[in-house]
Amino acid sequence: MTTNHRLSLVGIGCGSRTRTYMKLAMEKQEQYRIVAAADPVRVRAEKVRDFAPESERATIRMFSGAEELLSQPRLADVAIIGTQDDYHYGPCKKALEIGYNVLLEKPIAKTLREALELRDLAGSLNRRVVVCHVLRYTQFYRAIKKIIDSGEIGEVITFNANEGVGAFHFAHSFVRGHWGNSKTSTPMIVAKCCHDMDILYWLMGRKCLSVASFGELTYFTKKSLAKPRSERCVEWESPVGEDPYDARRYTTEEELRRWLAMVYDRAHEASVEEVYEWLKTSPWGRDQFQCDNNQPDHQVAIMNFEGGLTGTFTMTAFEQGRHIEIYGTKGKIRAGVFYKENGPGEISVTPHFGGQTRVVELEDLSGGYQGHGGGDWGLMESLYSDMCTVASSADMTTSIEASAHSHVMAFAVEHARLTGQVVNVAEFEQQVLKGELNY
Repeated sequence: MTTNHRLSLVGIGCGSRTRTYMKLAMEKQEQYRIVAAADPVRVRAEKVRDFAPESERATIRMFSGAEELLSQPRLADVAIIGTQDDYHYGPCKKALEIGYNVLLEKPIAKTLREALELRDLAGSLNRRVVVCHVLRYTQFYRAIKKIIDSGEIGEVITFNANEGVGAFHFAHSFVRGHWGNSKTSTPMIVAKCCHDMDILYWLMGRKCLSVASFGELTYFTKKSLAKPRSERCVEWESPVGEDPYDARRYTTEEELRRWLAMVYDRAHEASVEEVYEWLKTSPWGRDQFQCDNNQPDHQVAIMNFEGGLTGTFTMTAFEQGRHIEIYGTKGKIRAGVFYKENGPGEISVTPHFGGQTRVVELEDLSGGYQGHGGGDWGLMESLYSDMCTVASSADMTTSIEASAHSHVMAFAVEHARLTGQVVNVAEFEQQVLKGELNY
């Protein structure tokens, strides 16, 4: 490909993630064009089509799903695959075989074995697969990476990282939602935190050797009910919002309509009565204490990396935002939401022996695209060069080859949690490839 080529795109699974990427792509129409969209819910595919310039919409082909689109010869340069987690493997495998390069929503696949198979298939076919680990593209993590690589804090010795999922977000997505049950989706540490495993692997610049983990589902269970009540929030007699997880809040609070819009296509135009009717049968209308969820609402991982570097990672439903502390031989980095709100700043660098704490200034994103801290925008900025100009997949910002290791880390952490063992990551990967472990 040449740099004056308009990279052609097809969208497979046109939910919120694919629509975000397509919308951002159409802000750079000199680089991208939409060729086709596929989704069983036609209105979602139509929303993707409508991002394109009006003069090009009539030529965009519409398909009822991944299978129909992928039964055609290759229609474009890149397939954006944004289907549900348990339907990444099949469409991605077929797309690679047809000849597409792929932008693949994380996780790579529902199982680690499938993820590793896609990694190896992409390599054997010489296809490029960008995994949507959008944190790598944020100015926040790029600034931290720059500090580490500069040697300002010396050799990194240890770190503590934390992801606060947010209590309502957890209830929406990991109790009521698509990822509430690990048997039908992926383990929590994969579904939500493969972002974190990837960013830690990228920041540290070395592979993880072994992991241990502990975690439980403690709060979002029936034992947390003070007294029996209906399994549907719309049938509760208590005032709306008395319970902070009340699904009826979707109709009264604009911020929660944003979450509703990710799962209900008419979220913004529907009347209160219409939303209530939907909640009577939708998974998102259930009592958060009476669902079929099994994901831990808190989990900690202890990790040992090459070179003796160690670190901890905590996932919790009961905090909001990410924080990280990185300790080197010359100084330390403290960064994240907590430090932004409580000082000295979102990213600060403090030397161990003399000198002042340095606060790193980040660009204000209020006038630009803020999704995932600007990571969605950064991903689409980088996609063109990753597909058109870099010499090989090794030069891409995030390739499936690199992303696969963070998936091995995440699944190994889950295996450690379930077994209580310290898990050798490389041995775990080989056991999964050989079929000795079912992940």
